Amino acid sequence: MQEGRQILEACVVSRSLGSYVATVAVLCCALGASAAHAEGETWGQWRGPTRDGKIAGPPWPDTLQGEALQRVWRVELGPSYSGPIVVGDRVFVTETRKKTDEVVRALDKRTGKELWSASWPGATRVPFFAASNGSWIRSTPAWDERSLYVAGMRDVLVSLDDQTGQERWRVDFVSSLNTPPPDFGFVSSPLIVGNHVYVQAGASLIKLDKRTGRMIWRALKDDGGMWGGAFSSPVIATIGGVRQLVVQTRTVLAGVNVESGAVLWSQPIPAFRGMNILTPVVFGDRVFTSAYGGKSMVMEIKKQDESFVAEQVWKTNVEGYMSTPIVIDGFAYLHLRSQRFTCMDLATGKARWTSKPFGQYWSMIAQGDRILALDQRGELLLIRSTPDKFDLLDRREISEVTTWAHVAMSGDLIFVRELEALAAYRWKTP
Repeated sequence: MQEGRQILEACVVSRSLGSYVATVAVLCCALGASAAHAEGETWGQWRGPTRDGKIAGPPWPDTLQGEALQRVWRVELGPSYSGPIVVGDRVFVTETRKKTDEVVRALDKRTGKELWSASWPGATRVPFFAASNGSWIRSTPAWDERSLYVAGMRDVLVSLDDQTGQERWRVDFVSSLNTPPPDFGFVSSPLIVGNHVYVQAGASLIKLDKRTGRMIWRALKDDGGMWGGAFSSPVIATIGGVRQLVVQTRTVLAGVNVESGAVLWSQPIPAFRGMNILTPVVFGDRVFTSAYGGKSMVMEIKKQDESFVAEQVWKTNVEGYMSTPIVIDGFAYLHLRSQRFTCMDLATGKARWTSKPFGQYWSMIAQGDRILALDQRGELLLIRSTPDKFDLLDRREISEVTTWAHVAMSGDLIFVRELEALAAYRWKTP
């Protein structure tokens, strides 16, 4: 951006129209390059820069072996289920400490050195049938120009200064809304749009002023408790020419007006114990989702006069679980409840191929026709996306313990949140 300012100054002092036009052209190129660079370097929220698991940057190599992928540093931490986020020269990571406190740490991206930490009391115990996966902090933080937004398990949202870790504000939804703590904790990841942050908390969808934490509206109220704590995370999309939030609660898939909180359309999504976990995927005016103990489906959202209607395009017995799919060229690449990986034609719902079983969970990043998947068992997989066959290019075990958190990327660095550590790997591009 400093280069852009220098060019702008040159533009101001230019005396000829031709010089002015040429300078503006160079400025546009410089700013465009800067924006592209930032997009490839910043992983500032759940599922990356555009919240769809896709990332810009140089082409990826064909291998994960040897010098192509080397560990740069590893820092031991308390356990966490939430993915790291990466902004500028910093990586932010959460942990649960001594089963009593929740901690946010800022680390130097290149060395892993701690820059600051912040903490607050916060811990809970998830139901017995989910206890094997731990009771640690789950939600992935979000970042804007100067702040972090971190969700704690006991239904709190904390805003921190990204440079110092100083707390800006905190909202306790249990106290302010008189709702019970969700049985699985605050799982959904915050979404920032403009001057607001949207969260699925307090047994509802809530819009907050991101500078003050003031609640602006509350929609999609649920019955609280176990059924009130959403697993899925909201996304922003334009459907039928209308910008809206696409939200999946424990019971429904819905579109919500960004400004007013009015529910534009809604569709029930049956699932075992309300386990609607993955984030809905919007493509055009259609939405894909899949439920544990339920179905996979695509809904087409049609605008009729001033209202919307959701019509089912297709439904299949294939069951997703926790992994949100990557969509490339009209195909959804989805990790299933059966632990297999499948390529699903989004036009028909037909599976083009299905792999052998892997682990219980994958987090995925895509660039072009390549998918990098982190298996919950500590293995990285490099896959070429094609509807013709399951094309596994390479695989490499990088952790001896579980890796439930979402993998993150920044430039040539890959960040893997192990159960009790964060590791950075440098991936050499061709």
